Amino acid sequence: MKNEKDNLDELFSKFENQWDIQELDTDHQMDFLQKLNKKEPKKKYWYVTAIAASIVLMLGISVFYKNEKPKEFKFASKETKRTDSIFNILIDNELVKLKEKSSPENEQIINDALKQMKTFDADYQKIINELQKNGENKQIIYAMISNLQTRISFLQTVLQRIEENEKFKKTTDEKTL
Repeated sequence: MKNEKDNLDELFSKFENQWDIQELDTDHQMDFLQKLNKKEPKKKYWYVTAIAASIVLMLGISVFYKNEKPKEFKFASKETKRTDSIFNILIDNELVKLKEKSSPENEQIINDALKQMKTFDADYQKIINELQKNGENKQIIYAMISNLQTRISFLQTVLQRIEENEKFKKTTDEKTL
């Protein structure tokens, strides 16, 4: 402690004649208070902010609502469009059920199922492209319906497997020999 005090005394004595000792004007405090109280008109950037926020909002909405389903095809009849929409609603419902079953135990099964669904979706897109290119015919319509039915039955099978796994894990009546 004494050593620190000696060091400080030495430092002050070293700079003894170099201190800034100029006194401020007597009006300094008044000038400072006037500047502090003086209200300069604030620049209004609210309109620029509003435009920027609108652009960000529109971009966010467009990214959020990006349609991942295949584009509607032009050449389809009303019956084909109706069939497609009914099957897609059923598939969406099954996907919602599948995602509701998400848990650490089911994570691998669900991820594998979603990868398989991407494959089915890619096949479906090829069928739709063929439909747009060549128009409606029985083979293409059959392939489209077959793909949609396969996706639904696949999702139902995955859900059944998950439910069986959950039942198996809940069973406590097992005896080990």
